[in-house]
Amino acid sequence: MSQTTESPMKKITLDKIVLNMGVGKSGEAIEIAKKALDQISGKKSCSRGAKETQRDWGIRKGEPIGVSVTIRGEDAKALLKRLFDAKGDIVKGKSFDNFGNYSFGINEHIDIPGVKYEPQIGILGLGISIALSRPGFGIRKRSKHKASVGKSHIITSQEAKDYLVKEYGVTVE
Repeated sequence: MSQTTESPMKKITLDKIVLNMGVGKSGEAIEIAKKALDQISGKKSCSRGAKETQRDWGIRKGEPIGVSVTIRGEDAKALLKRLFDAKGDIVKGKSFDNFGNYSFGINEHIDIPGVKYEPQIGILGLGISIALSRPGFGIRKRSKHKASVGKSHIITSQEAKDYLVKEYGVTVE
């Protein structure tokens, strides 16, 4: 008798969701974007600085031009269901990379269930990145004896699609 059970090390899990709003200028626009992300995620967001100076756009290196927040654990699973609802439970197949990550955007943040329109915030768009992982992926990040993840252990694009279809009931087009 042979067992066809999968190894527990091959189990795919949701690692994190990163919500990002690129505002393009500092000041009040950053504060408005922070309020919007805090409302969507229920977590505290932080601003992101410019990587380099762009004289044509009047942006200096280090000046805050974007806002992001990272969500992990059970909060991430609940938020991901709401984000897929905003997109009509349809995901694009070309938005997956070869390492188990998926990214998409939402044009109007008020499309997300549970987010109400507020006149002082207005309507903003955001980018969403989803990272999937397997047990053992921590070897890439640890401080001692860093190593790369083996070729057979990396999450392929097809495995990521199958996981999202199975866990969240989305359709891939």
